[in-house]
This record gives sequence, C-alpha cells and structure tokens, in this order.
Amino acid sequence: MNGRVLVLALACAAAPNWLAAEVVDSAANGFTVKETIEIQAAPRDVYAKFFHPSDWWNPVHTYSHDVHNLSMEEKAGGCYCEKLPDGGGVKHMEVDYLVPGKAIRLHGALGPLGFLAVTGVMQVQLTAANGGTKLEVTYTAGGYLASGLTSWAAIVDNVLKEQFTRMKNAIEKGSPDSK
Repeated sequence: MNGRVLVLALACAAAPNWLAAEVVDSAANGFTVKETIEIQAAPRDVYAKFFHPSDWWNPVHTYSHDVHNLSMEEKAGGCYCEKLPDGGGVKHMEVDYLVPGKAIRLHGALGPLGFLAVTGVMQVQLTAANGGTKLEVTYTAGGYLASGLTSWAAIVDNVLKEQFTRMKNAIEKGSPDSK
C-alpha cells in the first residue's frame, strides 16, 4: 500500500489549478480534508453523476477491484455499497441527507478506515459557478487508533482528490481516465 500511496501523492501533486485540495486540520483523534473542484456541467448533472460511482471511481480503491460492483442509492438511508464474491458486500457509507442538485451528506469510514474504530462524515455542496458547478467535498473522520489518525489525513486527501478529478473527467471528457 505504501508504494501506491507514494505514486498517488506524486500524481496528485501535479493536479491542475481547477482543483483545490487541502488538509483542513489533523490531530491524533481525527482530521478534516476538503476538495474544491470546478466542473463544466450543471449542478443537477454533477449531482446525478455523484450517485453513479461506477462511472468514475478508481477500481484500485475498491475491495473487488471492479467498479461495476459499486452502487449508491439516491435516497436518505441509501447505501454506497460494493458487491463482493459469493454474496459478500461492503457498506462504505450511508446517505443521510440530500437536496437534489445542491447538497449530499454521507456517513461512514472510507476504505481502510472501515477496519479501524473510525467514522466519517462527507458533506457535498454543489453551487452554480463560472457556467458550471463548484463542487465542494468536505470529509471529516474521527475515532481511535493507538498511533493516532494524523498521518491518515494526507492519504485520504489524495485519494479523494483523485476520485473527484476522475468524476470531473467522466463528466467533461466522457472518461474518468482522460488527461
């Protein structure tokens, strides 16, 4: 995993200026990261795409390594889930608030944080800006880890930066892998 994190960190360091990502704060008991990205599409279209992570999420950051196993229900209580072999599955997050075209909030521990005594809240805001959408994603995670959570902030920030860049590419260029 450390090799992947290093490659991801280097790739994200070269991100263009339409993407602002930051570790807002980080402490032993949790952290907050924020991604702000402009997407040339209407807020309602960005909102709709958010609920189709199989169109843009990187399969490397799934348990099954197959984005076709991802789904997200567009409703309060909706599951951001992943199917696993033999009837298995993972509940990554749960939707608990949504205002179509404007806001989404999910609760859950993303990726390896799910194996720790950690939970998180992802808040998504969509506003019309510059003929498109300003997408702001804030993810706050907190809990307990004997060695602390401080080092996880940059890792999560880089992964989310990658995911929302892929979403932008999927919307604007038709492929999440577009450069």
